[in-house]
Amino acid sequence: MSTILTVNNLTKKFGYLTAVKDLSFSIEKGNVYGILGPNGSGKSTTLGIVLNVVNKTNGNFYWFDGNTSTHEALKKVGAIIERPNFYPYMTAVQNLKLVCKIKEVGQDKVEEKLELVGLLDRKDSKFRTYSLGMKQRLAIASALLNDPEILILDEPTNGLDPQGIHQIREIIKKIASQGTTILLASHLLDEVEKVCSHVIILRKGEKLYSGRVDGMLASHGFFELKSEDMKKLEEALKSNNNFAEVKHENGLITAFLKEEMDAKSLNDSLYKKGIVLSHLVKRKESLEEQFLTLTKNQSN
Repeated sequence: MSTILTVNNLTKKFGYLTAVKDLSFSIEKGNVYGILGPNGSGKSTTLGIVLNVVNKTNGNFYWFDGNTSTHEALKKVGAIIERPNFYPYMTAVQNLKLVCKIKEVGQDKVEEKLELVGLLDRKDSKFRTYSLGMKQRLAIASALLNDPEILILDEPTNGLDPQGIHQIREIIKKIASQGTTILLASHLLDEVEKVCSHVIILRKGEKLYSGRVDGMLASHGFFELKSEDMKKLEEALKSNNNFAEVKHENGLITAFLKEEMDAKSLNDSLYKKGIVLSHLVKRKESLEEQFLTLTKNQSN
């Protein structure tokens, strides 16, 4: 697996404000990474630094093997970090051909990229006639004209309606399936869960978690249980070392697992203690629940 971007102990201060604090992570080829965090968590600043539009305060980063200058490396990067900016009275094709001239790449990929983002049938329409979602899709086509090794997107679905959001997410998945590495910044958990394979979670410029989306907190899930004798059930679960936490709320007991356990094993062990369950369901924590647990644990 080759590394595309390495970030080491990156820090950025704006006066008294530390926007990014001692941040380290790496981006491996062929994955879809999400930088996730609320507004003001340092996502856009981090992207700005690695794209050479924001100066770092401390730390370092390097592209690919570290032997390529940032200027040269960025020729293999496609990025959209601001609202798409095209000439309103020019068509999609005319705008993209102009981008090709600026990027010094051939114009032979224009129609291919328009087809990829679902705009080929509107290639001769003026940019000003496009909806916000279509403008964003044209921006993605523009960022792909140099066949980049990595595509960087800052809040790609911001301001779009549900249909526009769905279209952008499908396009991102399609681009990723063709082997392009993607790094996107988002404040939407739902987006990261649906689109990304890996996640870097930031809060106030600090990294809370970095790794696979499905490995977050290595969550083993939880059981929901009911029995005629709830007090006896609760005591039995609390004395079981497999559980990290047992909560009794609204007539339901929720028991969070520390390690893997199936429903049958739990049912059998409780039955041996004379506890008959009237309700037993095993669930997996959603990314949202895990994210809230993670940020709650870090906020003290």
